[in-house]
Amino acid sequence: MKEKDYPDYPTNLTDEQWEIGKPLIPQPPKRGRKPITRRAIILAILYVLPAGCPWRALPKDFPRWKTVDNVFWQW
Repeated sequence: MKEKDYPDYPTNLTDEQWEIGKPLIPQPPKRGRKPITRRAIILAILYVLPAGCPWRALPKDFPRWKTVDNVFWQW
């Protein structure tokens, strides 16, 4: 997911909100697979939480549900 290629959902952060929270988000490790942008992970988490839906019900616009779930639990 490219930096500006995010799906348009009511739970999305504005650019201003993202800039405030960005320094608080742990960065991905420098090794292994190419990391998913942290903004995409945050947007997916913000979609799931108010919806109360299971991770597996994430729309295809977001990163894979298992990736989002793993990062969420690592944090």
